[in-house]
Amino acid sequence: MATKSTTAQKPGGTSTSYQQPGSPANYLAQEYNRWRLLLDAQPNLTKRFLETQARILADAVIVRSPQVRFTLPDRVVVKHGEANHSQPATLLVSAKLREQMAGGLIDRMTRTEVNAILGQRLTELENSSSQAVSISAGLIRHSTANHMVYTMLPSGRSVSYQAAEGEEIASIPVSDSLEADSAITATTDAIAEAEGEAGEEGRGELLVPYVPWARRFYLPQWVPLDAKDHLLVNSAGEAEAAIASMQQYLRILHAAVSLAPYMVVDETYQRKRYGILGQLVNQGRALARYQTQEIIQTIQQRATAQDLNRGLSLSLPYFDDQVLRIASHDFEIIPAGRIMFTPAFVVRAARQEQVKVAQDTRLSPSTRKHLLDELQNLESAFE
Repeated sequence: MATKSTTAQKPGGTSTSYQQPGSPANYLAQEYNRWRLLLDAQPNLTKRFLETQARILADAVIVRSPQVRFTLPDRVVVKHGEANHSQPATLLVSAKLREQMAGGLIDRMTRTEVNAILGQRLTELENSSSQAVSISAGLIRHSTANHMVYTMLPSGRSVSYQAAEGEEIASIPVSDSLEADSAITATTDAIAEAEGEAGEEGRGELLVPYVPWARRFYLPQWVPLDAKDHLLVNSAGEAEAAIASMQQYLRILHAAVSLAPYMVVDETYQRKRYGILGQLVNQGRALARYQTQEIIQTIQQRATAQDLNRGLSLSLPYFDDQVLRIASHDFEIIPAGRIMFTPAFVVRAARQEQVKVAQDTRLSPSTRKHLLDELQNLESAFE
């Protein structure tokens, strides 16, 4: 099985795979490094101003505002060789060009994503005949994407996942026995693990905030189910909230790359995406399996109470790793009418659906396998 891993890396760097001369992604690495160095060259006052604008724009993108206003800096510093300057220079931005807006009534009516509108407006400014405006817009773009990746999203643990056979997304956490445990914390957030040799007095217990299974993932606070699909949180609603948090995390990463495609070469972006993607796929599938077991128990309880004699249709949850969300596979087990329920109906319907799903090319091979496993579990429960 393929194994991928991440380690602590210095922020602001690019992966070596993007730095190979002649590689298709080499242009992205050059563009990324250009804007990173330009941002570093700005005075502290200009940097703080760009950070403020980046925060405004990033928040607008995340809440999907129909319109957003922003301001270009009053001056920018260009390095040697940049914008046809043989020496470092300061370019002034015309006061009448500083105030900018993205989005309007037409965009609101067509429901165009603000991220696309903002990207288009920044591209127009970057193509301006004024070098000061062009560079200012590029710095706004880079600062906003940087803010999304570095500031809006928490960093996680150093993790390693492996992909199941025949799958592309690595989502199975690899245990690292040498990895240090979490720091001591409050008992309300912790589990107790014995510390020191057995029988040693006065040593007490080491308190760690998450169970060992959760600590194998990038962000343990968003691990709602264990390896056996049992809840680690108080309710299924909390588990769904954790999944939603991971989905939002990925949406912010995708928004950053949509705005500034060269961010894909950033090591911090790669590490965060790898860590949260594997965790989301793993926990999304676990939640779908948990919900399936809940459905099975409900059917069994209602069958015992003879409350299923008027037909039965089912929406079987599964995690679609193409759209990264839980979807449902709908099918009929017993037609509506006065037909007495027997387990054989469920077995027959589950087998029929397995044949259909196995040939459904709309699903990725890994999602198809996941859904087939769910249908097989449903069949086994009533066989």
